[in-house]
Amino acid sequence: MKLNTRNFGEIEIDDNKILSFPDGIPGFEDLKEYAIIQNPEEDVPFHWLQSVEDTDLAFVIANPFNFKADYDFRIPPSTVDKLKIEGPEDVLIFSIVLIPEDVSKMTANLQAPLIINTKNNRAKQIIIDNEDYPRKFYILEEMKKASKIERQKGAE
Repeated sequence: MKLNTRNFGEIEIDDNKILSFPDGIPGFEDLKEYAIIQNPEEDVPFHWLQSVEDTDLAFVIANPFNFKADYDFRIPPSTVDKLKIEGPEDVLIFSIVLIPEDVSKMTANLQAPLIINTKNNRAKQIIIDNEDYPRKFYILEEMKKASKIERQKGAE
């Protein structure tokens, strides 16, 4: 399938890789089909979730474990059933990232991860009821803290 997108121009999307969000994404409930566009730079952890139905819409996404190693939550049984998840090996998790003009204030939404079943391409955004996971998690601040800890360990 060819898409003429605002951000990437004309791109080819493999029909077998289109993700189905049966409930849409909160705020975009009418849009149900998306594709992940991988970043061509392997060392850059950010990718895009491109809407197939509204080619002007794409979210920046990232694997939250890249910047929050202790990120931990349970996928609700209702989501496991809805997405027909058989085991943890079938699941990908992403967070939507907001990149403002001041990139140092980049945030990830840890409170509402995207859950993707890689076996059947069904997906859902869930809400986690945990105060440790804010809607605005400052990614660069966390990465600086982690880097500082690593440097301190190396100096010991």
